[in-house]
Amino acid sequence: MARSPFTPSFWRSPLRGPWLTSVLGVVLLGGITLLFVTGLLSYAAYNPDLSPVNDKTPDKGILGFYLFSWPTDPHWLYRLNQGVHVTLGITLIPVLLAKLWSVAPKLFTLPPARSLTHALERLSLLLLVGGALFEFVTGVLNVQLDYVFPGSFYPLHFYGAWVFFTAFVAHAVLKMPLALRNLRHLGEERTELVSPNPAEPTVSRRGALWFVAGGSLVLFLTTAGRSFDGALRETALLTPHGGDEPASGPGGFQINKTAAYAGIDPAETGEEAWRLVVTGRDGRTVRLSRAELLQLPSHSASLPIACVEGWSTSDQEWRGVRLRDLAALVGYEDAAPDVLVESLQRHGAFRRAALRANQVADPRSLLALFVNGAELTPDHGHPARIIVPAAPGVLNTKWVARLTFGDL
Repeated sequence: MARSPFTPSFWRSPLRGPWLTSVLGVVLLGGITLLFVTGLLSYAAYNPDLSPVNDKTPDKGILGFYLFSWPTDPHWLYRLNQGVHVTLGITLIPVLLAKLWSVAPKLFTLPPARSLTHALERLSLLLLVGGALFEFVTGVLNVQLDYVFPGSFYPLHFYGAWVFFTAFVAHAVLKMPLALRNLRHLGEERTELVSPNPAEPTVSRRGALWFVAGGSLVLFLTTAGRSFDGALRETALLTPHGGDEPASGPGGFQINKTAAYAGIDPAETGEEAWRLVVTGRDGRTVRLSRAELLQLPSHSASLPIACVEGWSTSDQEWRGVRLRDLAALVGYEDAAPDVLVESLQRHGAFRRAALRANQVADPRSLLALFVNGAELTPDHGHPARIIVPAAPGVLNTKWVARLTFGDL
């Protein structure tokens, strides 16, 4: 019996073959394409070319060709996009692993390169497999809030996605005609995927596909619930909790960072100490206490919170001062500009965040003071937080200390 994976007879599973590999490949073709598109849209939602504050990939160059002003309608847009991205990514893991298992003999084929064309194909395969593992592993770690990889998740995942998807497209273009041909015929061609000395089968190929589908279904059922409320939310065992959720009451919905974790000193947020500093045209500045903010026209908006890790809440009822009204206080009565938001939080990638003019101008964009009829709790951003329709959760800055309006 062969003991080296470089020997064809080492691979004895009778399940391996072009048909099984082709079925898995077609599933991944659709799934990974949707993952890539929703990933790019998530990146666009952060408005990375708006300001160096938001831009975590400053050397992206032409890879930022698709960026645009992220819309505020529909207000659930980011909730849907990121829920699909994270849930689909986790659901595809069994399919990806089965695909890698099905082509394992090709990874050990000798000689490594029989020609220049074969060498390029092997190189693309290396980028494809390495890129897939890198993207899925970093994505899952990000979802679980385990940042054990070196460097920032944003540039690593962004550049990794482009490397992986480029290799994926090249591989799909080369292999799709063969895959479609294999799907039409159950009989296997003699390729390096077919064992020359197969073992006795214990399950059929269709049975193996059902096994993979069952694994994906289990992951779906233990992931998707974080995009919903009620009993379904409790089924989401594999998506992030970000710490204990508030138990009940108006503030009883998901958070990622508590005030204590963010280092917010209660003495800074008290009525006597806290002031919102608003700066605008020609350096015009006003300082507003919470009591003074309560004297300004108040507006309400029903908006969700949706996070890059894939969790979201249903619409919460927020009440506060419109961002465009605060812009008008400092000289922007005619048109709302961009705004730089700064938090009392002293550490973290998004303690400062920039919002585009179209986000500031939306009448539902608020400096929120209340949620669901009650004052904001410390963990939800008391004394004031940003809430913007369709924006990623990290751009809805909590514990706001300063707003600087102007072109960024």
